[in-house]
Amino acid sequence: MSNSKKERTLVIIKPDGIQRSLIGEVLRRYERVGLKLVGLKMMIPTEDFAVKHYHEVGGDEWLENVGAKARAAYEKKGLESPYKTNKDNGWAVLKSNAKYLSSGPVVCMVWEGNSAVALCRKITGGTEPLTSDVGTIRGDLTLDSYALADVDQRSVRNLIHASGAPEEAEKEIPIWFKDEELLNYNHLMEKILYDINLDGIKE
Repeated sequence: MSNSKKERTLVIIKPDGIQRSLIGEVLRRYERVGLKLVGLKMMIPTEDFAVKHYHEVGGDEWLENVGAKARAAYEKKGLESPYKTNKDNGWAVLKSNAKYLSSGPVVCMVWEGNSAVALCRKITGGTEPLTSDVGTIRGDLTLDSYALADVDQRSVRNLIHASGAPEEAEKEIPIWFKDEELLNYNHLMEKILYDINLDGIKE
């Protein structure tokens, strides 16, 4: 059984989060719950790099699934998808996402802790900000919606990327970080969170 206390996940503050000066607020949300920051960098990814991020992790299955959802969204509006196949539709979504992710600086982070992937997803909120729960990053800090993004023919601007599953995180982290950029260190916080007997608290 894997050690969930050492689970790691990738979180990226997207260009809209940077431009709205939300770096500190976003970091605070993950940090205060007890997750440990083990990797941090700022960069401007190329569009090709952003395509690699989405495609290497999800592959053709991701393209098919996203394309099917996009086709269903067209049909719900009484429209026909302009793409012949779900895969073509998926590529269009991927390229739109890549354009958005590469439109400016991003802050990339790796967080470590018990069930880090699920915890970061919970703190981040649902993909659509408008319907995200109050108390989540997306629900509290932005207002975009699928409907507005569709009208403007762009990706929904939702501030954050967070790995969707532990297996996904394991594929994503090496794309953005070299091994030597991820730190192994002791944090005093871990004593209070994980120490069985709370030894060492009293003098």
